[in-house]
Amino acid sequence: MSNTSRIATAPFGRTGHRSTRILFGAAALWTCDQATADRVLDLLLDYGINHIDTAPAYGDAEIRIGPWMDRHRKDFFLATKTRARDGQGAREDLHRSLDRLRTDHIDLWQFHALAHPDHWDTVFGEGGALETALEAKAEGLIRHIGVTGHGWTIAAMHRRSLAAFDFDSILMPWNWYAANHVTYADDFREVLDIARSRNVAVQTIKSIARGPWAAGSTKTRQTWYQPLEDETDIREAVHWVLSEPGIFLNSVGDTDLLPLVLKAAASHDAAQQATPPDAAMMNGLQDRTGLSSIFGL
Repeated sequence: MSNTSRIATAPFGRTGHRSTRILFGAAALWTCDQATADRVLDLLLDYGINHIDTAPAYGDAEIRIGPWMDRHRKDFFLATKTRARDGQGAREDLHRSLDRLRTDHIDLWQFHALAHPDHWDTVFGEGGALETALEAKAEGLIRHIGVTGHGWTIAAMHRRSLAAFDFDSILMPWNWYAANHVTYADDFREVLDIARSRNVAVQTIKSIARGPWAAGSTKTRQTWYQPLEDETDIREAVHWVLSEPGIFLNSVGDTDLLPLVLKAAASHDAAQQATPPDAAMMNGLQDRTGLSSIFGL
């Protein structure tokens, strides 16, 4: 594959790493076998992807990535997560991840889906997961600390998290539907401004979410939401997210759609010079695909 197909990079916040604007979302490896996972690695290397985002909650993903790290650890900024809110549970998660990923350190360790106020209080309280993260950083087991989440309240919760601790990264949904949500759009913009002022990396998810699967329908993709599938629709959705300077897009959780997302990202810079996505284009996308909320109202 020629260098023209390689995806552009940008500083990942204050970490010192230049990550590709597309980060590989390893939820795509949830149930796949090692042969399929290895084909995904070849694709990532073709496009120059240098940042992997995984989690213990993503089925077998960490196990599938482990053999890659034996050969390619230096080629990737490696991020994983913990759903544990207490310190002991978080430490157990971390050591399990280190073992599965076959590495002696995690570049970015994140509190996974930290959206509920009670969970937030536990993480930040005495004996909570934040204490473990700070200890692990001092021990050299992790290098940076982040926080992630889903739903229409998560941007507001990230604002609270950033006020309480100087996180290195945040992760939250962003797509055309989200940008027009009655409350979420303003919350996203506010926390994005905070992150930029403090050089906090901003990761986004759900770029090609179309809506929820219809009740009673058969899911034809690995994603828990119904994704866009047409190549033109995916290209427009990906280009629109990447048109926001400096933010990163976590790729789709479906190995069959992943090539279309990477292809779209690789063409972004050239497309921006020609016809950058505007409101008319994105409204057209919404009209023909029926974009809707995957998080309820």
